[in-house]
Amino acid sequence: MEARHSALCVEEAEDAVKELRAELAKAGRILPSSGLDPVSLVREAPCPLVESGRDSARTAGRLVAVPR
Repeated sequence: MEARHSALCVEEAEDAVKELRAELAKAGRILPSSGLDPVSLVREAPCPLVESGRDSARTAGRLVAVPR
């Protein structure tokens, strides 16, 4: 049961990354280093974190404007 829960958590996180990338691409923004945090995947029962990437201040400022 725990393995299935962990697999669902990973799948959900992967889907979230895909959706994030797709929505940002529609707004003309790309985060090439976005993905799943590898450290959060190595737990016995992984529940991964989504890493948005290491962005410059300029990119971060542009991302702030996307939802607006």
